[in-house]
Amino acid sequence: MKALTPSILAVVVCSTLVSAPSEASSHREAPNISRFPTLDSTDFYAFNSYEQGRGDYVTLIANYIPLQDGYGGPNYFAMDPDATYSIHIDNDGDAIEDISFAFNFKSMLPNDNQGVALTVGPEGNQRTVAVPLKNVGGVAAGNNAAVNFSESYTMTMIAGDQRTGSKTMLTNTMTSSNEFHKPLDYIGDKTFSSMDGYKSYAAQFVYQVAIPGCDGMAKVFVGQRKDPFVVNLGKTFDLVNYVPVEGDSAPGAGDGAGFPGGITQSADNDDLADKNVTAIAIEVPKSCVVGNGNGTIGTWTTASLPQARILNPNAKFANNAVNGGALTQVSRLGNPLVNELVIGLKDKDTFSSSQPKDDAQFIDYVTHPSLPELLNILFKDAVNTTLGANLATLAPTNFPRNDLVTAFLTGFPGVNQLATVTGAEMLRLNTAIAAKAQADQSAFGVAGDDLAGFPNGRRPGDDVVDIALRVVMGRLCYPIPVNGTNTDLGLCTSDDASVGNVPFTDGAPVNATMMDASFPYLATPLAGSK
Repeated sequence: MKALTPSILAVVVCSTLVSAPSEASSHREAPNISRFPTLDSTDFYAFNSYEQGRGDYVTLIANYIPLQDGYGGPNYFAMDPDATYSIHIDNDGDAIEDISFAFNFKSMLPNDNQGVALTVGPEGNQRTVAVPLKNVGGVAAGNNAAVNFSESYTMTMIAGDQRTGSKTMLTNTMTSSNEFHKPLDYIGDKTFSSMDGYKSYAAQFVYQVAIPGCDGMAKVFVGQRKDPFVVNLGKTFDLVNYVPVEGDSAPGAGDGAGFPGGITQSADNDDLADKNVTAIAIEVPKSCVVGNGNGTIGTWTTASLPQARILNPNAKFANNAVNGGALTQVSRLGNPLVNELVIGLKDKDTFSSSQPKDDAQFIDYVTHPSLPELLNILFKDAVNTTLGANLATLAPTNFPRNDLVTAFLTGFPGVNQLATVTGAEMLRLNTAIAAKAQADQSAFGVAGDDLAGFPNGRRPGDDVVDIALRVVMGRLCYPIPVNGTNTDLGLCTSDDASVGNVPFTDGAPVNATMMDASFPYLATPLAGSK
């Protein structure tokens, strides 16, 4: 492995975050982005497609608009029509995007943005009055007559720099146009008749996309989904208000034979169980994104707004503000939990607006990560008392944290390291490692003897909270299973991590079977009304 450089060390900060115990992958993680919920990226996924017959494809999913309640009417959760949402791919390892897919949205009402109107009043005293709801009757696959609000979007592929590169507007092969449509959110079962009714309706919005110079067709879907992230959110941010170690002899055993007082696995620990998100999902042939590199790609998502916004004092549906100036990035997400648990509060907005190539600016957060020290302060005395031990510290003592650098900033040689090794916060995926079928996936990814999972990309069923928590506390200082054989990675030793082999957990289980087994993989959203 190359010697550590400031750039590489800077990325450690991001990687450390993933292992933090604050489990909200990226929900309202920075002061400024909390003011722009429609631009707030919640989770980002990159994985080799595991739908049967799609092994030559890679799926990228960027989730936005956190903490959606299914009943959140009457306006529900539209995308920002002034924003640009992007998914970026670096295929040579310089931490600069080589390919970007940019999405721009448009909101519309029928009847030239006047909306559906009803005739109200008796003859001789009638008025035509617009209705206040987004639909005026039932909606079903092939029947949108009652829809009073719709969203469309364009999808642009950019080769090279996201601002100055060559841009190609992609074509919806099903309509031979550049326009795609987004389904209404799952308002409820009176509107859509049932969950199956909504599934059939939403399935209409999975489109095939022609990519210039690419032999295979891509797929795209943008719409509401059940939030796939699972986390013990409230208690975690309350200074980790639980004992974050498995309390059973094995997860789900129910025997209380693990760490005394430790948390045990339960769906009741998932504070996002009743939340939805809005997903931007694309599936692209691998051959179209790997470029001339070694088959491993680095990926991340961003959202940007024009630099200036002037509000219309007499706002109308189609004219509520005037926007101008250069696009300004306000949201960024690659690996989960980085900005939430690694970056200091004063620099969170800076991270949101930065690019991977400039991550050296965050070096102090990486070389001496604060999360393990916080856990040590919170739990050392209790652990020593419970076990009758005299541990000097629970935090790993190897500095700089080469284990975190490798896991999250440079990738593992031969697994998910790009052709050029640059320390940068990106989600890295080796497209040559075959996908595991849904039923065969380990929620612990690489640490669970499953090279097709996190941190080699990230699948919706990977338990990144538990993985990250264990890695940040030194799991890689102990042998891990690789192709069935316990392997010492040589990054640090057990003497560097007194609790590195402890089964840290937030007690909120997740696995691949909680998702769908085909594109767009994320489960049907929760209904606003049943």
